[in-house]
Amino acid sequence: MNNDRQYIIVEGVIGVGKTALCKMIGQRLNAQTVLEKHDENPFLADFYKDPRRYAFQTELFFLLSRYRQQVDEIPQSDLFAQHTVTDYLFSKSRIFSSITLDEREQTLFNSTANLLESDIPVPDLVIYLQSSPQRLLRNIKLRDREYERGMNPDYIETLVEAYNHHFFRYSASDLVIVNASTLDFVRQPDQFEDLYERVMNAPGGLSYYNPATGDN
Repeated sequence: MNNDRQYIIVEGVIGVGKTALCKMIGQRLNAQTVLEKHDENPFLADFYKDPRRYAFQTELFFLLSRYRQQVDEIPQSDLFAQHTVTDYLFSKSRIFSSITLDEREQTLFNSTANLLESDIPVPDLVIYLQSSPQRLLRNIKLRDREYERGMNPDYIETLVEAYNHHFFRYSASDLVIVNASTLDFVRQPDQFEDLYERVMNAPGGLSYYNPATGDN
């Protein structure tokens, strides 16, 4: 395992299993685990009911909440003392804002994000779990969160496209793109073991893991 990768982020679209994988990797590494507090966003349920009306409030709350959490819970000194694993990349705010906000709102939002990003630690490794919209919708239905029950499938498809666009151009740190469409690493320990070994020993830069073929 590459022990120089102290700060690890697991990312992916809603329902892909990023929080579960983050917890599992954190436990394996005996790491500090920092999870996004999406349930604390008071606008989220309203956003899913009326996206146009509540998009800006929702995205701004997430941006400030992520900033506060990253600064308070992931101080730079700790990154050199132990492993830290989180289930979101700070720049994900830009992914969501690009599809939920109008042009004027996005200009204001990005100006605010630019001011905050300089304080955010850069990860050593990002694991992007990529999946199909169909699999994501099935996972969302199975976990049955009340505010997600009326989620528009078109929104998930748009998110998948936006995430792919973002991460296929991402270069800030080492990145492993994982084809998670057929994975069930929570219920299949052998799948987790293989995924863990592959991503933790991946070469620097950009690499891919396709469990169907074993390619890395």
